[in-house]
Amino acid sequence: MSRIVQSLILIAVTVLTLGLSPAGNAGETLQRVIDFKTLKVGMTGEQPPMNMVNREKSLMGFDVDLAKALANAMRVKLEIKVLPFAELMPALDDDRIDMVISGMAITPERSEQASFVGPYMMSGKSMLTRNSVLAKVSDSAEFNRGDLKLAALKNSTSASFVREGAPDAQLIEVPNYDEAVQMVIDGEADGLVADMPVCQLAVLRFPNAGLVTLEKPLTVEPIGIAVNKDDAQFHNLVDNYLEAYTKIGVLAQLRKKWLEENQWLAALP
Repeated sequence: MSRIVQSLILIAVTVLTLGLSPAGNAGETLQRVIDFKTLKVGMTGEQPPMNMVNREKSLMGFDVDLAKALANAMRVKLEIKVLPFAELMPALDDDRIDMVISGMAITPERSEQASFVGPYMMSGKSMLTRNSVLAKVSDSAEFNRGDLKLAALKNSTSASFVREGAPDAQLIEVPNYDEAVQMVIDGEADGLVADMPVCQLAVLRFPNAGLVTLEKPLTVEPIGIAVNKDDAQFHNLVDNYLEAYTKIGVLAQLRKKWLEENQWLAALP
């Protein structure tokens, strides 16, 4: 985490500590965080640049820095639980984690399962491909063809997007992005449908693989923090922190660091 971001977070922690207190009438999640002095955050560790494992086998990324900032604000220890994307919401529902920060799009279906704080950034569906024709599509109907194999992360909004927008295409659901990108490189899939930052990163990481992505996303999606829908106090606390981080520029600095600059690529395996 850069010194500028650390300084902004320190300011936010001071402001929030003066203005907020999690004491009294705490909900179940908030009480658990207070009692054990630990914030358990779920993420996949396989969604660069949001979250990923570096060559030192440590987690890094936008989501990791945001989780650290929230734990610092609460003055508790951060414990990151790495889980497959499809298991994040069940883990939240079972109280194995206190929140999900993993590039998760806010949808009506997910909002039935959890409450969302944010959004903390905006994203959208794009496509990673080596096919010059597919690289120019502007609507899902343009790749609704039975001869196309499209990969997407299992149980993700990208997979739903393919099912609904291109039902004739062959959907291949994969457990992680690394596997999907390799399938595109090897010609085992015609394209990977994923959030735009994921596609852009793959192009940067493999400059000699002939990979291309769309100039504009096919959709616009808000990305938020999922928390237990039955703990309004915890939701309110996290919402206040996120609002403060927005106002003092923490989120803007994180977006610049992970989505605009590329120095961190050197830390990848």
